[in-house]
Amino acid sequence: MPKISNKGKNMPESPIRKLAPFAEIAKKKGHKVYHLNIGQPDIKTPEIAINAIKNINLTILEYSHSAGNESYRRKLSEFYKHQNVAVDYDDIIITTGGSEALLFALGTIMDQGDEIIIPEPFYANYSAFSTASGGSVVPVISTIDTGFALPSISEFEKLITPKTKAILICNPGNPTGYLYSKEEIMQLAALVKKYDIFLIADEVYREFIYDGDSHYSVMNIAGLEEHVIMVDSVSKRYSMCGARIGCLVSKNKEVMATAMKFAQARLSPPTVEQIACEAAIDTPQSYFDEVISEYRERRDTLISELNKIEGVIVTKPKAAFYCIAQLPVDNADIFAQWLLESYDLNGETVMVAPAAGFYSTPGMGLNQVRIAYVLKKEDLISAVRVLKEAIPIYNSNRLKKLIAAQ
Repeated sequence: MPKISNKGKNMPESPIRKLAPFAEIAKKKGHKVYHLNIGQPDIKTPEIAINAIKNINLTILEYSHSAGNESYRRKLSEFYKHQNVAVDYDDIIITTGGSEALLFALGTIMDQGDEIIIPEPFYANYSAFSTASGGSVVPVISTIDTGFALPSISEFEKLITPKTKAILICNPGNPTGYLYSKEEIMQLAALVKKYDIFLIADEVYREFIYDGDSHYSVMNIAGLEEHVIMVDSVSKRYSMCGARIGCLVSKNKEVMATAMKFAQARLSPPTVEQIACEAAIDTPQSYFDEVISEYRERRDTLISELNKIEGVIVTKPKAAFYCIAQLPVDNADIFAQWLLESYDLNGETVMVAPAAGFYSTPGMGLNQVRIAYVLKKEDLISAVRVLKEAIPIYNSNRLKKLIAAQ
């Protein structure tokens, strides 16, 4: 029988999507499933983007430039300049989602056996993208006790070897909701310059910041232009996850020229979606004001309700729309599957993402889950009520099984 590649075997399973079959079975039973597992906002996409698609007047749906439509890149450049991120249109390659931008970035800088350092917990696909690029992730642990703040620079330095090619951060953070301060970013900047490696920043949640804090982009760091690669996406900014449009941004000309080879190999990003995204840049600020206000209220509702559950540990996220919650259960993977397979409260249950899949250190995050507060407040309250009632029943059943096995 033909053999599967080791690379394929080593590709990690998504902690966000792997329980989907169990959710489908729960729904077939007639259960309502509250999806807290995936960052799919229920916020409406800006009308201006939808109308751009409706009003397309093309006779041929052509390839775009491999780097993306120049008109879109020029408009995106102006968008960033309004955010005090000074980049030119030729510093930007449009990609099929932020995922492809990450694949291009890692493919550009990594050879077989190379390493990339990432504070964990981290977006699970970073590990998959590293594997696809022939490299591996070296984790540096951040903890729930500190709200998942940046680990000390000395911890990073311990891990740097001749194989280290980059440090990768998500700012604001998925799955933690942590927002790195300017001071933390500058510490990383000094480190990558000292060791002559790259700093890759996934900044797709840059708009979703609460409580008067502000986002500091890696692209703002003077003197670090050759070391910095930024990844961005429209998925969350405009609630356009299905558009699959992102971008890779860097002032390093060799990085961009190399990434362009990958862009050419996949021909071009989607044409129709670029038209919608170009239009979306004109979305009024009032849209974001309303969205951010809504997410802030959802965050506050979720954290308040979670804190009512005995034994739950959760820190208030500063940004994005995720949090990591530590539950009083022995194994969040088993608990999450049990919720879908074997439990309902008046016909309702919950789907969460077990957090162990967001760590690469064995044994970490076993009793933690990532929760995406992308549902309306009433649904968040109902979902947490299900968790509150389910936890003691689950623990009782596990104890009975343990006793019976002895």
